[in-house]
Amino acid sequence: MADTVNKTLDPRLNRRGFLKGCTMAAAALGLSETMVPKMVEAATSAQRPPVIWLHFQECTGCSETLLRGAHPDLARLILDIISLDYHETVMAAAGHQAEEAMHQSMEKNAGKYLLVVEGGIPLAENGVYCKIAGKNAVDILKEVAAKSAAIIAYGTCATFGGVQAAKPNPTGAVGVDSIISDKPIINISGCPPNPVNLLGTILHYLTFNRLPALDGLKRPKFAYGRRIHDHCERRAHFDEGRFVEQFGDQFHKLGYCLYKVGCKGPETFANCPVARFNNEAGVWPVSVGHGCIGCTEPNFWDTMTPFYDRIPNVKIPGSGIIEDADRLGTKILGVTAAAVGVHAAVGIGKRLIKGKSDGGE
Repeated sequence: MADTVNKTLDPRLNRRGFLKGCTMAAAALGLSETMVPKMVEAATSAQRPPVIWLHFQECTGCSETLLRGAHPDLARLILDIISLDYHETVMAAAGHQAEEAMHQSMEKNAGKYLLVVEGGIPLAENGVYCKIAGKNAVDILKEVAAKSAAIIAYGTCATFGGVQAAKPNPTGAVGVDSIISDKPIINISGCPPNPVNLLGTILHYLTFNRLPALDGLKRPKFAYGRRIHDHCERRAHFDEGRFVEQFGDQFHKLGYCLYKVGCKGPETFANCPVARFNNEAGVWPVSVGHGCIGCTEPNFWDTMTPFYDRIPNVKIPGSGIIEDADRLGTKILGVTAAAVGVHAAVGIGKRLIKGKSDGGE
């Protein structure tokens, strides 16, 4: 393999960056490093999988997160291992030329291409709230999905409707799987989603020729299999009963748990504490002092708001693990002392009885 994998898109993506990306994806997937060469082989295949990327009701934040920020290598790695045949934001063509490119790819790669969908799909008023090239989003989605091999719904708008689906949802926005039922669908939720999860999903598909294992919401288990609360770097403070009472207080500056100021980590499933964002910076909202808002969960605009109120039914530890351990230790010592005392008393009693017996009583 040449030292520079991608000379056409960005010379900064050299072999080291390419291997780093594959290793990062393997780690996210929970695979051992021994799988990295197999993933590299799949990713460097001459036959790159064709991808058609559709935009509907959204802010393009999912694409922006992928393409900008501190992820140049990651974005170009993803764009290098796929053949991006249609993407309204980054493609040079426009208008009729763009539509022609999409339909040419659909015919040429029928049954083989991946369809990535970004944005919710409005159903109200016959879909009039989102139209492209004279067609509404529902018809476009059905047409392109019909010849696809699989669909990746990218971002919370495409997976669950997003902010457009918040009450009263005037446009009738829904996610992809509310419309398409006869194709494999994988939901990569988040507002925005982490590009690492998209890379992991694509590399898994290329390496094993199938989508990764999914949870009940069609999300890849490798990315959404654990609650944020369970692997948050502030979890120890929660267990110890140390909380931020209000933003800016001394406990906030000390990095205490953000549950009391609205963090939704106890009810949110995602790998944000591990995958993180912005590459070298390696940060995520909780690490920089803002609570999780639960953006990977269905209807989070309705179920997770107000964002700065604590969620109910979460048991707050009455005391910390260390304190509990100390109290338990004290109890153990007390029990031990009592046992020693009883043992000593029994011994003394036995000696007294024995002494009386020896005395010829």
